[in-house]
Amino acid sequence: MKVILSGIKPTASSTHIGNYFGAIKQFVDLQKPENENLYFLANYHALTTVKSKKELEDNTWAMLREYIAYGLDPKESTIFLQSDVPEVTELAWILNCLAPMGLLERAHAYKDAMAKGKEANVGLFDYPVLMAADILIYQSIHVPVGKDQKQHVEIARDLAEKFNHHFGETFVLPEPLIMKETATVPGIDGDKMSKSYNNFVGAFEDEKEMGKKIMSIKTDSLGVDEAKDPEQSIIVQLLRLVGKPDVIKTVEEKFRKGGMGYGDAKKILLAETLEYFAPMRNRYETVSQKELESVVADGAKKARKIAQETMHEVRRKVGLV
Repeated sequence: MKVILSGIKPTASSTHIGNYFGAIKQFVDLQKPENENLYFLANYHALTTVKSKKELEDNTWAMLREYIAYGLDPKESTIFLQSDVPEVTELAWILNCLAPMGLLERAHAYKDAMAKGKEANVGLFDYPVLMAADILIYQSIHVPVGKDQKQHVEIARDLAEKFNHHFGETFVLPEPLIMKETATVPGIDGDKMSKSYNNFVGAFEDEKEMGKKIMSIKTDSLGVDEAKDPEQSIIVQLLRLVGKPDVIKTVEEKFRKGGMGYGDAKKILLAETLEYFAPMRNRYETVSQKELESVVADGAKKARKIAQETMHEVRRKVGLV
């Protein structure tokens, strides 16, 4: 079976449609009998920025609820909390002892923080090593990630190769799994959709708030009767993700010929977005706290069993008797 692993940091109280199409939809689509799927909430990673106990706990449960609502099925995937598998931090330390400083200094998250004048803690600097431990401890073959996370999988490969070179073949070399057509979802301002940029549309947010955001999508000043290039339209890019084929075709044709204003196109996008996510929004309302606790308890047992087997071999090979 192919081991597929990925995770999301609970640094916010909810996901957005960029998270869904950029990553979570892949998780759901990969739930097949031939795959061993492991998906986790990366709460250790979240500690690099979240400094509130309540915030981290609330975010973790909220995002887990969204995982289930989006379609991740505990019967088909192992769903767990990163912190429920302490072996991952032990492996991270061992990998730290193999990781060149230069490799981590070139990591995007650290470089971005430095460029923006932010205070970078050791956890942020060491983030790629912990992520490598997440990936390698489960012998993951495929890692579904956004395009901006590809470097982290490459770092995991580098560290796996170093370990295998020094201590003997132990880890498989993981491959990033990126859906090119949805690798980057535009936000309402045209930049990559992100909570950090406050340009996101939440899949589970109030209908009124969703409508307000969609109606504020950045456009040019072309009038209703003027021809518009659908390839340059944020509205059309988002509609292609959530819309029915005939609706997408109609909007694109009217844009090219003229005869549809941006306001009407935004209303269509809102209606299609609500319809697309309706089953997930309904499921979200039915997920109980008891169900969530049961899911992560079962997931922890399965994930930790794999991690312990890996660490038994790692300890033996490095000489930790």
